[in-house]
Amino acid sequence: MNYRHSHHAGNIADVFKHYVLGLLLAALRAKVTPFCVIDSHAGAGFYALRQPGEFEAGIGRLWGERRDWPAFAPYLETVAVWNRGGQLKFYPGSPLIIQRALRAQDRAVFLELNPEEYAVLHENLGAARGVALHRQDAWKALAAFVPPRENRGLVLIDPPYERPADFARAAEALGQLLGRWRNGLYALWYPVKSRAPIARLHRAVRALAVEAQAVEFLILPTDVEQRLNGSGLILVNPPWKLLDTLKETLPPLARLLAGADGHPEVRLLDLTGP
Repeated sequence: MNYRHSHHAGNIADVFKHYVLGLLLAALRAKVTPFCVIDSHAGAGFYALRQPGEFEAGIGRLWGERRDWPAFAPYLETVAVWNRGGQLKFYPGSPLIIQRALRAQDRAVFLELNPEEYAVLHENLGAARGVALHRQDAWKALAAFVPPRENRGLVLIDPPYERPADFARAAEALGQLLGRWRNGLYALWYPVKSRAPIARLHRAVRALAVEAQAVEFLILPTDVEQRLNGSGLILVNPPWKLLDTLKETLPPLARLLAGADGHPEVRLLDLTGP
């Protein structure tokens, strides 16, 4: 695999994805009963930010105005844990965000196939309480981890989409997981470049006949293929009132991160089917 999370750490897609991830984790924490979070493509978990970098248009743009964005305070406080003193030097990936949200009764499972990424992930989280690390191919291994013994939790499916087949693989994996754990909470991330594979992914989710919504966070017009125009999250069995929160908070964030030359738009699409 050529993909490295570090190249994209803290970019616009990460801000969107990790903000929503934080809301999902907060919803799970709202009940005292234990939960399990499974992260399909975990990466190294922690990244040094270097200029110039994609983070400058993402967390960098929001960071400078963070006191003016109270709705995003929990997400920004999580980033601040690794940036004491206020200077933005590091960015936590999804494993550290998830691990920080775990209580004594909760646990997390992180999958990462790339040996270099896994080695750093192990260095960062190998000794953490309630955490299991697996150097495995998520497409082959995910089904073995559901349903978790807690019968409550989240599966984050976040592949690199290096290959066109990743869209089909993601849809297939989601269907397989739902066949084993129908009441689980799922978040499937995807990039917005070409619309054709996204349309096929949406049709595949509708065919699963579950409660599902797609939330797309766009910062450029979507008629230019092979350019990252934004990204989306498919949320299966979303928590109560989450979509209302996203409708309120994401549009102003999109306007900020898109900048003066961007084309900000937030789309919510009902994929509940058939």
